[in-house]
Amino acid sequence: MTSAKPASWPRIAKDPAAFQRPPNLADPARTQSEFRWRDAWSWVDGLPAGNGLNIAHEAVDRHLLHGRGERIALRWIGKSGARRDVSYADLAAASSRFANALSSLGLGVGDGVFVLMGRLPELVAAMLGALKARAVVTPLFSAFGPEPIATRCEMGDARLIVTTPELYQRKLRALRARLPRLAHVVLVGDVPGPLLEEPGVHAWASLVDTQPASWAIPPTPADSPSLLHFTSGTTGRPKGAQHVHEAVLAHAMTGRYALDLHADESGGDIYWCTADPGWVTGTSYGVIAPLVCGVTSVVVEAEFDAATWYEVLEHERVSVWYTAPTAIRMMMRLGTEPLGGRDLSALRFMASVGEPLNPEAVVWGQQAFGLPFHDNWWQTETGGIMIANVAALDILPGSMGQPLPGVAAAIVQRGADGHMHPVGPGIDGELALKTPWPSMMRGYLHEEARYAKCFDGEWYLSGDLARRDDEGYYWFVGRADDVIKSAGHLIGPFEVESALIEHPAVAEAGVIGIPDETVGEVVKAFVALKPGFEPSEALLRELLGHARKRLGAAVAPKSIEFRANLPKTRSGKIMRRLLRARELGLPEGDLSTLESDEKK
Repeated sequence: MTSAKPASWPRIAKDPAAFQRPPNLADPARTQSEFRWRDAWSWVDGLPAGNGLNIAHEAVDRHLLHGRGERIALRWIGKSGARRDVSYADLAAASSRFANALSSLGLGVGDGVFVLMGRLPELVAAMLGALKARAVVTPLFSAFGPEPIATRCEMGDARLIVTTPELYQRKLRALRARLPRLAHVVLVGDVPGPLLEEPGVHAWASLVDTQPASWAIPPTPADSPSLLHFTSGTTGRPKGAQHVHEAVLAHAMTGRYALDLHADESGGDIYWCTADPGWVTGTSYGVIAPLVCGVTSVVVEAEFDAATWYEVLEHERVSVWYTAPTAIRMMMRLGTEPLGGRDLSALRFMASVGEPLNPEAVVWGQQAFGLPFHDNWWQTETGGIMIANVAALDILPGSMGQPLPGVAAAIVQRGADGHMHPVGPGIDGELALKTPWPSMMRGYLHEEARYAKCFDGEWYLSGDLARRDDEGYYWFVGRADDVIKSAGHLIGPFEVESALIEHPAVAEAGVIGIPDETVGEVVKAFVALKPGFEPSEALLRELLGHARKRLGAAVAPKSIEFRANLPKTRSGKIMRRLLRARELGLPEGDLSTLESDEKK
């Protein structure tokens, strides 16, 4: 079954003469045909004496062996304006001290080490140090409430958490009785004396900073557990996606090919990933990939503020910027005036992640920055970027791009034999990836049956509906459980939201299906307006007409409701399920569960 065609936006053609640097992936078609995952080993060293593959060794220690220790790994900017440059040598030493600290507490291989804090250099050191010790690292979103924290710590058997005194007192302290296996808490920053009298509470300064700055990484088979990332669960219980050290091969490849990161003798790119470290993007592309690629990462502690972000882009001379559609839409609301007079000439590549990128946002990037945003697609389960608009390819706004080298993707539908089979261009189906690849999850924690349902033979089934066009570009339709089925049409909410956002009055849009006896479901939209626009019958009719013109009567919303604000997750994504629950009078459930379900 087909749905509406992709929006007809003009192709953004790439001019090779305009590239500041020749793209790493200069000939995508040829590289795709020739690349094999064994080729990625040329970008890593492996542990000395053939002792395996360890993410932390490839991220930091390897650079010291090649004379790159003094290169800046992290350029940290604090909320108060404080700054700290951390070299690769500094980070290697700090992470080794953390590994020694774990050992001093009797922790190591296979033990659960959780990190709960904002964007601080100690977070990176803790992650890498735990990986050196072959512990299993789980990042937690610092904005989580106590219940999501407790659930994840119980499921992941947390033995130690690194956090701040403020977060400990507000969110974790009262959970200690519920988490008897949580033996140790390490606090970063100024620690009030009374906290250190509590069982198992340590100050980073006294526990970690006093340790030796060297650590011999134990043998690490490539399939050793490394990271545990929790992601959405439709039953309300999060899924724990288990990853291994071999994933670093995918981080190395995608950092070079999807994000076009370059390192050279002068240090190469200045890179900024705005993702929170509590999510998989903040780990894979805020920590691991840029370090493996040997570039300098800007780390900004403060949350989103357009003026501050533009100042960071200008003053830090950011050349590669990886951000989220939510932030892009917030910048769009402010227009281009705040960018006036800024020197952003260092910026050469911008990419987006976290949710599908509306075509309007791609084009706005070209207008505001002189560069388009490059959308890409992946999931917590894939561990790395799988499909991307890469530097050398033309962009079709609204498309998530083409499969990266080493990634075999297809649109599949279930056949009469009960199994999934690829379908041709222009047909909607489930987006599937041929297994295996290095960063693929190796299981859902304690849920073997749930994990098995993600696969059909050699195909990993993503749960995302999409289509492929004649040129090999992939187009997102929606999550399988979000898609609206109306009079035989499959309608992706994202497609309708994108069309509405094109209207100059609309800042944000959320689209759901409303049950209907005749056609199954009808499309309803909720819109928030930009400053200077007010709800009115005339504007309502104008928006309905605009949507019909862009999408056709079968796909366009049948009704539109104005809202001052749309419900969002803490990371800023519109919560369609909450809109639907409120519209239909259904139980809204736990907010953290709804947030988790919307995270993909």
